[in-house]
Amino acid sequence: MLPAILLLASIGTTSAIPQETRTVTANPASPTDEPSYTRSDDFQAAMLTTHNRFRSQHSAPDLEWNDTLADSSASHLDSVATPSRCEFAHSGGPYGENLALGYADAAAGVVAWGDERRGYDFGSGEFDDRTGHFTQMVWRDTSDVGCGRKLCGGGDDGGARWFLVCQYWPRGNIVGSFTEMVQRPREGVDMGNAAGAVGPGGWWVGLLVVAGLLL
Repeated sequence: MLPAILLLASIGTTSAIPQETRTVTANPASPTDEPSYTRSDDFQAAMLTTHNRFRSQHSAPDLEWNDTLADSSASHLDSVATPSRCEFAHSGGPYGENLALGYADAAAGVVAWGDERRGYDFGSGEFDDRTGHFTQMVWRDTSDVGCGRKLCGGGDDGGARWFLVCQYWPRGNIVGSFTEMVQRPREGVDMGNAAGAVGPGGWWVGLLVVAGLLL
């Protein structure tokens, strides 16, 4: 079975960054549909729509597409993903960064990040490595996003799979700012609805690795 994998890296240049890595595993599943979003304009629209649907439900302003972030995401993918292999690693750059691997539909990776909200403790106002993708997605001060995706090989079944990278500016997940920057869901929001943004391949939670929490 091909696991879906998630990775979060939120990196900054002016704050101390402890190089801690935490791993949380959950039951993975294997995608069954062919990958989608082969057109760049469709991909960009899907990324913005899915991100902003979650953000609106948590009182955060819409993100705008940033070509510099998209180019940075694509450049990182070019360095780690080829038709024969997928090297699952973060870029270590100056932006907030979410990664996902193994989804038949690239937008389903974004939905999986957002669905982490069901496990986030809005009352604590603290970072949780199980929900770090979600908190970066809805971080109120983040204004720009740019994403890249690439089909790469090396899966257990020998087939190609989507490797998705989204980078954010300004970066989120800054310790001491969670209460202000990560808002509770608006009244009437169904936390189990996954924002109504699940793609044709569905979505699956696999492995989450967090590196580079900002202090």
